[in-house]
Amino acid sequence: MPSPAERPPLIALVGPTGVGKTGLSIRLAQRIGAEIISADSRLFYRGLDIGTDKPAPAERRAVPHHLVDFLEPDETCSLADFQAAAVRIAGEIRRRGRLPLLVGGTGQYIRAIVEGWRIPTQAPDENLRRALAHLAEADSGDTVLRWLSVLDPAAAERIDPHNTRRVVRALEVTLSSGRPFSSQRRKGSPEFEILMIGLTRPRAELYRRIDRRIESMLSAGLVAEVRGLLAAGISPNLPAMSAIGYQEAFRHLSGEIDLDEMAASMRKRSRTLVRRQANWFKADHPDIRWIEMDAGALDRAEGLARRFLAREGSV
Repeated sequence: MPSPAERPPLIALVGPTGVGKTGLSIRLAQRIGAEIISADSRLFYRGLDIGTDKPAPAERRAVPHHLVDFLEPDETCSLADFQAAAVRIAGEIRRRGRLPLLVGGTGQYIRAIVEGWRIPTQAPDENLRRALAHLAEADSGDTVLRWLSVLDPAAAERIDPHNTRRVVRALEVTLSSGRPFSSQRRKGSPEFEILMIGLTRPRAELYRRIDRRIESMLSAGLVAEVRGLLAAGISPNLPAMSAIGYQEAFRHLSGEIDLDEMAASMRKRSRTLVRRQANWFKADHPDIRWIEMDAGALDRAEGLARRFLAREGSV
């Protein structure tokens, strides 16, 4: 593990869904010579474009993006897989003489990098995992989530309840090891010297932006995108399909809900996600430099980045 003096710099840009991370990260990357590493688990999957609000092709041509569109919907990426890939890619970016810019709102993925997590290495128990997965499939994950809430409330609080695969994995590790999954995740020494920049907006404004984005997704053809995924043989039970908008579209296409109900469910789940992200990235976090998303946000972000890089001897 490198000493603090030897650690290369990395900037992490964090904030809730809908705050404007994508646009600001691209402009900031252009100004400071950075390449973007996505820490948004929704962007990993090919074919999931509209519902994930994936950066447009022109945006990805303007600035190199990593860990976007690198998995098929039926593939998985564990937290340990992501951590290893992000550290490897950050090293490659540095060797090119550029700066890694980690961008996303998935708290576990960001903190696994900036806090140098040591992720539980409990060997998979395939029989137990299959049994728990069958149990989850029977009632949309309600039973396994309740079980995890009893055995490891800290893990249940942190994990997206719609991400059944992660709920099952946490429960599997807890049952196999006899220790709560959350107690086995330890902080270590991060691979990098970190600057964390947080983007924020007033909650009411954030909700309005999310509502407009949902309307835009529906107008852009989210339902048609999901219909195409189904036609290609993609199962609605895959972990990738737990993303906001995709489960609602499946329910709409099956006749369970109409378009208005679909949009309402997306709004509700998005607000829940915003509250969960606020727990991951707290307003009083001592290591996050918060920036209000107004007309001067980009200049302030650049100023923070350049002072950090000057201190690290990277400019």
